[in-house]
Amino acid sequence: MRYFLEFSYNGKAYHGWQNQPNAITVQEVIEKALTTILKSKISTMGAGRTDAGVHASQMFAHFDFEGDIEAKDLVYKLNSFLPKDIAATDIFKVKPDAHARFDALSRTYNYKISTTKNVFDYDFTYEVQLSLNIEKMNEACKILLKYKDFQCFSKSNTDVKTYNCDIKEAFWAHKSNQLIFKITADRFLRNMVRAIVGTMINIGLGKLKSEDLHNIIASKDRSEAGFSVPAHGLYLVEIVYPDHIKLNKDTESSSA
Repeated sequence: MRYFLEFSYNGKAYHGWQNQPNAITVQEVIEKALTTILKSKISTMGAGRTDAGVHASQMFAHFDFEGDIEAKDLVYKLNSFLPKDIAATDIFKVKPDAHARFDALSRTYNYKISTTKNVFDYDFTYEVQLSLNIEKMNEACKILLKYKDFQCFSKSNTDVKTYNCDIKEAFWAHKSNQLIFKITADRFLRNMVRAIVGTMINIGLGKLKSEDLHNIIASKDRSEAGFSVPAHGLYLVEIVYPDHIKLNKDTESSSA
């Protein structure tokens, strides 16, 4: 059977999601816990990569296991094994060919900026006390929606076949002493959100005009865009899948 695991993590202590030879990652910790509990070597496939220090309030990964799993029991056991900065939320059966990465319809990220010094938020927001023009930044968000090729915001030397992304929404909101950038797309390039936010900050500070974004995107040149903001303000907050990948009892009975 193939299962989807839903979970969240505080990325501060991890070198991103994906396994790496000389650094601790979220994937490594989860696979070790699943392998120990299920007494079988478990390999996972995540919905995507997150860079070192990036957080996730909703993340998914799939894994295969021959036996039957009681979801509530395994979630409880996982949370007993996992460290305090990783939490399992749900486990459910999916169709045998369901894929956590390729079946995702959309992903949503939030980037959090603190407009004041806050001793409790410095690990989880990027502090910018200078005044930012949110209206101009939201004008720039509307420009983003007109384009598909975002090579200018991509980290260099990536192995992607296309730089096209379908951005479905992008906007800034002011909540208390925070500015929150929300962006949803079918896929994201490496470093893309952090580069967009850095460019938006330059627009908000008046260093760039919102209209300059047209030329920046057309250039396909990373050096034309703004700086990359720190990872600790970035959160993967939602991943949407089609309903049909999930197995219910009726589906299981008909396929038996």
